[in-house]
Amino acid sequence: MSPALVASPVEQFDAIFRAELPYVVATLRRLGARSADVEDLAHDVFVVVHRRLADYDVSRPVRPWLFGIALRVASDDRRLARRRYERTDEGATLAARAPGAQPDQAALAAERRALVLRGLDALELDKRAILLLHDIDGEPMPEIAHALGVPLNTAYSRLRLARERFREAIRSAERGTS
Repeated sequence: MSPALVASPVEQFDAIFRAELPYVVATLRRLGARSADVEDLAHDVFVVVHRRLADYDVSRPVRPWLFGIALRVASDDRRLARRRYERTDEGATLAARAPGAQPDQAALAAERRALVLRGLDALELDKRAILLLHDIDGEPMPEIAHALGVPLNTAYSRLRLARERFREAIRSAERGTS
């Protein structure tokens, strides 16, 4: 159900929460949040959503708006130095436990995921955000620019730079592991 069609603010929030919680969790993970922190960070995102729901323009897509909030929450999390602990390869553990997955397929999937995460980790958060929104979520650049509060040409420039840096990081990681 579209949040715009819901009668009360409570129902509107509930509809957004139910429909978009998986997206927010996935977004936080792609922004570099550890699995152990994702639940708390998602809670923080929806606290902001609840507080700012009256400001939300229902004529615009909800996901870029949520992404902008998740980006700020993830950025604040990094700035607060909650990430002083060593990052583990949580994806490899999950892939290895996937039911029906062959061990070689699970290992290959974990290796690919780790390579992509290394490439994403090489990006500054502002560039990482645009790359994720456009290339993974498929959001149009005008919506991304609006959600992140940057001029459209700046958004395109950041996307180009993010793609270049991502490719460089992947190539470098592949050379280092082969």
